Amino acid sequence: MLTIAWDVDDVLNDLMRMWLAKEWLPNHPHHPLSYDDLRANPPLEPIGSNLDEYLCSLDRFRHSRYAELEPLPEAKAWFDRHGDSYRHVALTAVPLRAAPISAAWVLRHFGRWIRSFHFVPSRRAGESLPPYDANKQEFLRWWGKADVLVDDLPSNVESARQAGVKAILIPRPWNGKAGALGEAFQELENL
Repeated sequence: MLTIAWDVDDVLNDLMRMWLAKEWLPNHPHHPLSYDDLRANPPLEPIGSNLDEYLCSLDRFRHSRYAELEPLPEAKAWFDRHGDSYRHVALTAVPLRAAPISAAWVLRHFGRWIRSFHFVPSRRAGESLPPYDANKQEFLRWWGKADVLVDDLPSNVESARQAGVKAILIPRPWNGKAGALGEAFQELENL
């Protein structure tokens, strides 16, 4: 049975779309922007901000409204149809202080299938953490059990492939992948 490692944000949920609509735009109404304008991640140029302001805003959303996120319908439908045919783990990059929030969300919505939660801490100012894994590639090499990574960042997909793990890129405005979300989930069945 293959083991699939799932990124959480923007793969199983729509974090960036909801953060933009419910956190950034209400606090920056003078800067009209659509989700499709987010051509980079982090989207510093499109939102006209710096990294610190962006991360503070994203972290504020995670702590106040993350629990409101719904699973992507395409992801939920795929798990309903095919989830029992694979083993699943979550592998996300999230700040340490938000990891419990992310883990609770994953278990609430996908706990029937995803029984293991792993994260590579996204660095934040003032945090001092042991340097186990600097990125997902290092985690995948150390762990050695994932057959496939599903992610929205091309750098994570490429580094997983360099670690000998098959990878699927979920289309998002910042990664340039064309096609519908459902097509990316369909790729899993073709492995």
